[in-house]
Amino acid sequence: MKTMIWEDGILKILDQTKLPEKIEYIEAKDVETVAGAIRRLSVRGAPAIGAAAAYGMVLGANSINENDREKFLAELNSIGNKLASTRPTAVNLRWAVDRVLNKVKNRDDLNVEEIKALLLEEAHKIFCEDLEANRKMGEYGQSLIPENARIITHCNAGALATAGFGTALGVIRAAHRANKNIEVFADETRPLLQGARLTAWEMMQEKIPVTLITDNMAGYLMAVGKADLVIVGADRIAANGDVANKIGTYGLAVLAKAHGLPFYVAAPTSTLDLSLSSGSQIPIEERDETEVTTIGGTSVAPTGVKVWNPAFDVTPHELVTAIITERGVVKPPYTENLRKIMEKDTETSEVCRGQNPSR
Repeated sequence: MKTMIWEDGILKILDQTKLPEKIEYIEAKDVETVAGAIRRLSVRGAPAIGAAAAYGMVLGANSINENDREKFLAELNSIGNKLASTRPTAVNLRWAVDRVLNKVKNRDDLNVEEIKALLLEEAHKIFCEDLEANRKMGEYGQSLIPENARIITHCNAGALATAGFGTALGVIRAAHRANKNIEVFADETRPLLQGARLTAWEMMQEKIPVTLITDNMAGYLMAVGKADLVIVGADRIAANGDVANKIGTYGLAVLAKAHGLPFYVAAPTSTLDLSLSSGSQIPIEERDETEVTTIGGTSVAPTGVKVWNPAFDVTPHELVTAIITERGVVKPPYTENLRKIMEKDTETSEVCRGQNPSR
């Protein structure tokens, strides 16, 4: 099941709001459709929305009727700002937009059509590199998973949230494929039930043993000795190791600390934002009140009740046992070690050069 497919100049986006009942793809022929899909969570997960935004930049570029290079780039920059504003917390979105813009903005040797071709090549690389990064995270992370581990996870950080394989679920997949006899407990993840709708479905598709629990059951699950560790993804990680992730992650980390369980975060280095010294500087998206007052279109709260609906929370670095990246496992002190991991040399795989890996 592919999160997105680039085919014949169209970005086909798996509509995750319809899962698991229906498998439908949105055919995005313009940047407005991509922006709308990101905003309403048809495509979601930090790495996935970054890749979608990169392809959105290609669609936006193809719609610009301007042969003057400077005017073309000015319009392209505006398109990038539009995409980056759709969801403010996940840094991968802005990172992907900036990456494709930086690839072409100083290429004075290229005409407009050549710039468009280079944008598509870079979007393919972003997609492919994310897929490779997830597999590497799985390799590094599964070494932290003991035999017969019972793992709690929150939200969905799987293939659906990425170009494929997944971050937190990628580690779980790798441990399963290493025959470690693991079991997963998936938080339902209110208010939009990504754990119930998506994570449980992914695990069942791969025949990884999974049990669905409501969010407020996790503490008791730990107390009665039915959990060994927690692993989650991330939407942005500050320089000191503070982690922004789906709302409810902070509470899960506090519970893990209270019960002496490791709390791991799996995320690609594109999720690191070393320009922010701490998580207090991470912008937290607040979403529509109906996400809380309704479930599946059915009202579950009194009309007119006041609602607070932050989509993310911030887990302090003191509660994070380790951060798993495609460049290795990072442990405290995070301020020093995250910078070190970012200084490691990396190369684009030959698999990711000049190909369309989304097909």
